[in-house]
Amino acid sequence: MKWIWEQNDWPRFAFDAARFHSFERAFHRNAGLIIGSMTAISADDVDELRVTLLSSEALDTSMIEGEVLDRDSVQSSIRKQLGLQTDGKRAGPRETGASQMMVDLYRSYAEALTEERLFSWHRMIMNGRVDLEEIGSYRTHVEPMQIVSGRLDMPKVFYEAPPSSRIPDEMKTYVGWFNHAQEEGMPTVIHAGIAHLYFELIHPFEDGNGRIGRAIAEKALAIGARQSLITSLSTTIERDKKAYYHALEQANSSLNITEWLVYFCEKILEAQVHVQKMIAFIVEKARYFEKYDEQLNDRQKKVALRLFREGRGGFKGGLSAENYLRITGTSRATATRDLSEMVELGALKKTGKLRHTRYYPPFFDQKHQAETAKANKRL
Repeated sequence: MKWIWEQNDWPRFAFDAARFHSFERAFHRNAGLIIGSMTAISADDVDELRVTLLSSEALDTSMIEGEVLDRDSVQSSIRKQLGLQTDGKRAGPRETGASQMMVDLYRSYAEALTEERLFSWHRMIMNGRVDLEEIGSYRTHVEPMQIVSGRLDMPKVFYEAPPSSRIPDEMKTYVGWFNHAQEEGMPTVIHAGIAHLYFELIHPFEDGNGRIGRAIAEKALAIGARQSLITSLSTTIERDKKAYYHALEQANSSLNITEWLVYFCEKILEAQVHVQKMIAFIVEKARYFEKYDEQLNDRQKKVALRLFREGRGGFKGGLSAENYLRITGTSRATATRDLSEMVELGALKKTGKLRHTRYYPPFFDQKHQAETAKANKRL
């Protein structure tokens, strides 16, 4: 069997263009709604949105690869790079590098893609690594670059990338294609989908190809939308990364990539909906503190702020009395009284009984609330 890059027409990808007209219209409609929604929130809230999106992408693009980063460190690093107030928390090398790449992507979205920028991104996300031969440059090893799955004693090679000797020429072609695709009329969603797949098929680096490939797709979307806001692709993909890897595997043998593009376009639109919900969440948060700020004591405000830092879902499984105790360091009797007061005010909603009692923001996603309450009963 020939690998895709060994086929005569490589890298001339084929697809059914008619299937993507509706995806392209939906993408630009959603982008317009997102941009319009941002005009309704304060400058401070826009900054918060940027920090949240960039940190979520840094965390989730690493999570897709099985690498877990510290959320607080990532957020602190991103805030520092954006010139915003930080909590002074020092970030580790991995968190710093992942944050640097996301901020650079955000700031440079409109600039042409260059090999130098790819090398820079690679140095960032490989920050602190000492086990790689090549950092900040393409791979040079003579062994085949194989994507392997299965048991260690019975590995299955489901893809082999071009040999290292071909990478410089392949990447010059790739970068040239990326920089001119939308200028030549390629729809944004198709550009992003091909940009990601094409990069993964070349697999130019010793490690970090997935994270850089998803960043390139985000860049393509930002170029098409003419705005720098990250679309939350990795956050959306991470929810079902098994489907993501399956889609990549199915696309590595044929230059007809229609089904891959359908999958990827669906993820793009899901990611945009996620951003819209995050904006709505920030608006609700602002309204929440406008309404309750003067009615809450310092302990209650501290817990409310901590709850909102967890995002739209709040604490996984809901806020418990034990969470309240840990956050405030108060007594159990005071925690019980504080939580009861917040429920009476309408600042929290209460579900469950006894040890299954949990608390949520008043506008909490009802479907998610039902799911977490059900999960709590099984504990």
